[in-house]
Formats: sequence, C-alpha cells, structure tokens
Amino acid sequence: MAHEDRYGLPLSTSSHEAASAYRDGVDLVLAGWTGAAEALERAIAADPDFALAHIARARIHAFYQQGDLARQKAALARECAAKRGTERERSHVETLALAIEGRLPEAIASTLKHIEAWPRDAVVLSLPLGAFGLFAFSGMADHDRARHELCERVAQHYGEDWWFLTMSGWAMTENGDVARGRGVTERGFDLRRANAHAAHAVLHAMYEDGSIEAADRLIDEWLPTYGRAGILHGHILWHQALGALEHGDAARALEIYADVLQPSATQAPPLNVVTDGASLLWRLSAYGHAVPKQLWAEGDAAAQKLFPRSGLPFADVHMALFAAATQNREALAARLAVIEQRLTEGKLPAGPVVPAICRALAAFADEDYAACAQTLAPVLDEVVRIGGSHAQRELIEDTFIVALMRSRDLPRARSLLDARLHRRASPRDQRWQAAMA
Repeated sequence: MAHEDRYGLPLSTSSHEAASAYRDGVDLVLAGWTGAAEALERAIAADPDFALAHIARARIHAFYQQGDLARQKAALARECAAKRGTERERSHVETLALAIEGRLPEAIASTLKHIEAWPRDAVVLSLPLGAFGLFAFSGMADHDRARHELCERVAQHYGEDWWFLTMSGWAMTENGDVARGRGVTERGFDLRRANAHAAHAVLHAMYEDGSIEAADRLIDEWLPTYGRAGILHGHILWHQALGALEHGDAARALEIYADVLQPSATQAPPLNVVTDGASLLWRLSAYGHAVPKQLWAEGDAAAQKLFPRSGLPFADVHMALFAAATQNREALAARLAVIEQRLTEGKLPAGPVVPAICRALAAFADEDYAACAQTLAPVLDEVVRIGGSHAQRELIEDTFIVALMRSRDLPRARSLLDARLHRRASPRDQRWQAAMA
C-alpha cells in the first residue's frame, strides 16, 4: 500500500516506519513542538533516500541558523528527489531548499507555483506564513494582507485542520480582523492543545484586543505542558513580560528575562535570542525602568556572535537596539554603512526605513528625542517592511511616542495614544496619557 502524508499526498518511501516518523515529525514542526528533529532522524534512518525527510530536517537546522548543516541536507534532499521523488516531491524539496539558501524572491515564486498545483502541501504553505515567514521578510509593505489572502485562497482545501486554522486565524489578526482571527485561532488551538504556534497566535490576538489578564492566565495554565527546549518557549514568556510591562511591573519582566531570555539561559533559535532580548530590554528602558548595564553588555556580546554581519533587516534593527543602548557607535556605523550600500545597490527590498530606524534609535539613546521623532515620522508607515509581527514592530511606535513626549511634542503624542486606545485597552498608554494631562 502506498504511503501518504497527513494531508493525503503520496510519499515516495516503501518504509512504513519512515512514513510514520515523517508524519509525526511534520506535525511536530507545524506545532512548534519538541521532538520534531528526532522524529525526522528516525524517518531518515528507516529510509536514507527519503527526500522529504531530509529537507524537513534541513529546515529545522535553518531555524537554528545551522547554515552548513541545513545546506548539506538540502543538497542531499535534492539528490534523493531527483532519484526517486514524484513531481510534487521534487518541487517541494526545491522550494524549501531555495528558502533555506535565503533566495527569497525565487523561494516565494516557487512557493506560490507549488501551492497552485498542490494546495494541501502544508509544509510548503507554511513557508510564507507567520511573523518570520517568506512574506514577512520579503520587504513587502502589504505582507500581512498577502498572508491573509493566501490563506483565504486555499481555505476550502483544509476545512477544520488544526494547523491551518491556527495560521489562517493569525493572518486575519495581523491583517486587522482581530475578533474573527482570535475565534478561528482558538478553534484550531482547541483541536490540538499541544501546539505552540496556536498558543502563540492566540496570544497575538489577545495582545491586539487588550486581553492582558486572559493572556497571562493562558500562559500560566498552558506553558507547563511545553518543554523549555520548545522553539517558542522563551518567546511565549516574552509575551508575558509585555503584559507585565502594561502594568508597570518591571521586576516581573526582568525576572522573565533572567529565567528564559538572557543568552546564558535561553534555548531559543538565534533570531529570537536577539530580537526578544533586545526588544524587552529596550522597552523596559524606554518606559522609564532601570536596566542593569551588564544585561545590555551581555546581550550585545551574544548578539554580535550570532549576527556579526548585516543581512536580515529585522535582525539589523534589533542589533541597532543593542548598539544604541551600549553606545557602541562604531558597531552601528559599520552596520549602517553596509545597509546603506545595499540600499544604493537596490539590494534592500525593505528600503530606506531600515537605516532610518537605526539612526532614530541611536538618537533616542543619545537623548536627542527631537531628532529621533523627526527621523521616524516620515517612515512610520513603512516600518511594516522590516517583517515580524505587529506586536514586535510596535516597539518602534512606542519609541516614537516616548520621543514625542520627551521632546514636549504633546499634541502628536496624544493623538497617537488616542488612536491606540480606541483600538484596544492599555494601562500603559493610559498612564502615558495621564502624564501629559
């Protein structure tokens, strides 16, 4: 009997063990759960020529920035697919390999073509979705809408699938349809609670609708079921730290930082290590709480090792937070020079917003709040181009609002806070508003 994946697509393996382990591994990847790499290794051991198992394993290496291993396994997957794969499997392997190699425009084109032919290939469909997906990191200004529209286009093929509901609901939330997005995401979460991407997507909906206490409870109740080695473990607690900051509880936020986010404690992928750490420390400081200098110095040292060179705009912006906060003007100038060069050569799809944010952050750290606000004002609508989620990018808007308040441009600060409070409840925004009364 021919083997199939969980979505009914044929698998080119005659090994029952390989097919079963592969199905388990893919589900664990789609759920952001522990044990995915081990399941895929079992699939490879049972059938060393199983292309899909090799490329799925390569993708996990890529998550953890193990570039050489990821590329080696992608090359092996290509060889196996050429030998024994179906047309669908060859296209699947090639699409994932392009993403692993960082060839974003080609990977996006290949993904869309593939999904047109095989809409139920969830692993390929997962590539453009989420805050760190191909669409988010493409430099597009409308990546939130693009994700939502893609999900709508293929929804009929998935029905009540736990993974699809989770990602589709989150795409709705990020695209501004928060109430509907939360409902759809919660439906997916109820179908499979052992799904970190679902818990995470629900937390984003709760962030957007101001359900701070509900988010706090969800994390306290659900997190004990999720191992510390889980890809989103630290990031989910980062969300709890943001909730603590809403109430001005800096001690709790710093406790979370020490427990799971600081470099010596974290088991997160490199991009989360840098972005979660830098953004939480920056928020603490910008909101007026004391951050020990040592935390910035340690975080910066770890970040320099993980992202020594400029590349991904989302990472570059967070590296700029470290450079600004530690007053490392040399590091910031070097990174900015590379960013500007790429912009000049037309190799920075996210555009001029990237260097503008970096300069604004440096001005903020230098306490030149008027210059910070002046630099950010013209590019605020373009911040979306750096990727990540709305909750992550809000750091830039927060920095802008604090810069306006500190440079005494109160009418503009009030107007932004009014708009945010109209959208959702926020004790922090209310405190800021009261301070300007």
